[in-house]
Amino acid sequence: MKYCSLCHNVSDHDICEICANPSRDHSTVCVVEDIRDVMAIENTSQYRGVYHVLGGIISPMDGIGPGDLSIESLVVKANSGELKEVIMALSTTMEGDTTNFYIYKRLKGSSLNITTIARGISIGDELEYADEVTLGRSIVNRTPYENSLSLK
Repeated sequence: MKYCSLCHNVSDHDICEICANPSRDHSTVCVVEDIRDVMAIENTSQYRGVYHVLGGIISPMDGIGPGDLSIESLVVKANSGELKEVIMALSTTMEGDTTNFYIYKRLKGSSLNITTIARGISIGDELEYADEVTLGRSIVNRTPYENSLSLK
């Protein structure tokens, strides 16, 4: 087992099956915390893009900062001109929202459409525990990230 060189998902090869699949929309990237979130979203059969696995979320209490996550490689992808949309699909916790906001600030100057999953997921819930219908609808009905900010 190793990590995919493109999305940081676990894989048997250098590039995972999702990233290697030519029928996936490689211009749409769904940002998730870990591989459990990839599996949860894949189980909905509602998403046809690719993923970017951060390997965690920003959590100062646990000593995890932006440099401990795979955020820089996401910024490089965003600046490559190959992406059209970045979907923020992190857990709706304080740490998840902080990580979403940090990434949004890093990507804001790009021409990308930055969206977040709809809040069918309860505040404080982990994605891996959401039922497939709710998670699927959250992906399908995603909204622009800046519309989810309570402070403008």
